Amino acid sequence: MAAPKKGRGPSGGQGRPGRTLALFLIAMVALTGGMFASKHVTPRLGIDLAGGTTITLKAKSEPGREDAVNETNMNTAVGIIERRVNGLGVSESEVQTQGREHIIVNIPKGTNEQQARDQVGTTAQLYFRPVLTVAGSEPTTTPSAGSSPSAGSSPSPSASGKGGDGENGKDKATTPTASATTQGRAVTDALKKAPTPSGSASAPKASETPGAPATPSADPATAKLQQQFTALDCTDKKQRSAAGKNTKPTDTIVACGKNSVGQWEKYILGPAEVDGKDVDDAKGVLDQQRGMWIVTMDFTDAGTKKFQKITGKLSQQAPPMNQFAIVLDGEVVSAPQVNQTLGASAEISGSFTQQSAQDLGNILSYGALPLSFQEDSVTTVTAALGGEQLQAGLIAGAIGLALVIIYLVVYYRGLAMIAILSLIASAILTYTIMALLGPAIGFALNLPAVCGAIVAIGITADSFIVYFERIRDEIREGRTLRPAVERAWPRARRTILVSDFVSFLAAAVLFLVTVGKVQGFAFTLGLTTLLDVVVVFLFTKPVMTLLARTKFFGNGHPWSGLDPKRLGAKPPLRRSRRVSAPTDPKEA
Repeated sequence: MAAPKKGRGPSGGQGRPGRTLALFLIAMVALTGGMFASKHVTPRLGIDLAGGTTITLKAKSEPGREDAVNETNMNTAVGIIERRVNGLGVSESEVQTQGREHIIVNIPKGTNEQQARDQVGTTAQLYFRPVLTVAGSEPTTTPSAGSSPSAGSSPSPSASGKGGDGENGKDKATTPTASATTQGRAVTDALKKAPTPSGSASAPKASETPGAPATPSADPATAKLQQQFTALDCTDKKQRSAAGKNTKPTDTIVACGKNSVGQWEKYILGPAEVDGKDVDDAKGVLDQQRGMWIVTMDFTDAGTKKFQKITGKLSQQAPPMNQFAIVLDGEVVSAPQVNQTLGASAEISGSFTQQSAQDLGNILSYGALPLSFQEDSVTTVTAALGGEQLQAGLIAGAIGLALVIIYLVVYYRGLAMIAILSLIASAILTYTIMALLGPAIGFALNLPAVCGAIVAIGITADSFIVYFERIRDEIREGRTLRPAVERAWPRARRTILVSDFVSFLAAAVLFLVTVGKVQGFAFTLGLTTLLDVVVVFLFTKPVMTLLARTKFFGNGHPWSGLDPKRLGAKPPLRRSRRVSAPTDPKEA
């Protein structure tokens, strides 16, 4: 077998630089064509550049449920929050998990920030609880049974059937009440027993005196709850926030809520009979016949049975004990009266505005989350400020690119043309892929991502410099350009790969361990690092191989950046040994 000839160029793609370069250009044209065909010719901008609100939520581990913060529950919460945001009529919103216990909600400009925070930040469980007692917001005396509503009380919303299986054919005549004085009765097990008919007072036992508290003194837990209700001041924000928190669905609780005229009231509420998961759908709609906004509710099969049971009991009670409270995150968001036994469907009517009806329907439909959350941060950026930040980022990128080009031209002269062409190719690929990733995976270019692209300019230029310096080292050793290009490549390739691997590893770790906008920086840095490898292997090297065959570069023109004299090239080491062979006795 004949031995292979020495001096033959490497086989494969590097031996056919024209073919490699053509494939690269075809791929770049295809990506650019796909960008124009999809009509997404600009990258999608993040909230900090386009304007909007970013809300970062952190999942909280509750006592006894430390394992509840898991991937399944987080994904469920994302779906519910996303539907809740979309229920506001928001377009192009983003809800996604970040890390193990964070959810990022990006809401674009044009959305009411406070409304969005009220809807997104209210992330606790939703419960339907029977009302046992209701009073004004101020601290009160111990409530007594049979208290009558005061004059000037505001009406409460009422709940009635809508296509359900009502047991009572007619609505009961009830007087809507929500007074400033205590109504109902003290905490008892009344709902578990036969209800006392309204309008008639039971004869007191011998041990009872009129006006005495109905709470059994022998029950310390009940007495404690009664004291909490008596002392509660719902106008105080701290007390209002603490009321109803850290309770179980089976607990009887105190809670605060606003009535139909916006005044704070306090409640004693019985154990939860229905939770938010039992609501199949709810929405605020305009009743054309009555000319008023109402909230309609549809329940699941299991929820229908629960709702029939509780409304059957409540409909036989006198106000306000015929009310059920809709409790979200320990706060009463509505307390409608029940006029009949309700089934699979119901409606809540009252003095709703369009906004309040739609908000309540949204909460009812998407209120039940498997986890509780707290706001870690809320960032709001106006569209004007976002435009200024984008402009500043582009200016910074242009300045950085100009400085790199000036350095390359001054130091590398003709080689700078190859570097500039490579930077242009990298920029086209980066821009095209970012534009395509917007509709594909929801990638949004934020300000940290712009910073990552600027940093990538230096990383890409560093790869060119490594290769150019290897070529110049070969020329300094006395080799001509064409063999210098091929001999320098394996050594430069190894250094470039190691350097890019370290950069990509840092970007990957940063992406995995951070949340929020920092991930935009990490994603862009990792993407541009991968593109740097693609450009150097499939564009820079083939172009360098082709240009080495030209007279300008091959003969070492003074402006080529590869002039042997300017580089201080020396004759090859082997040639020096042959010339200095010991033929002269004096040299020996």
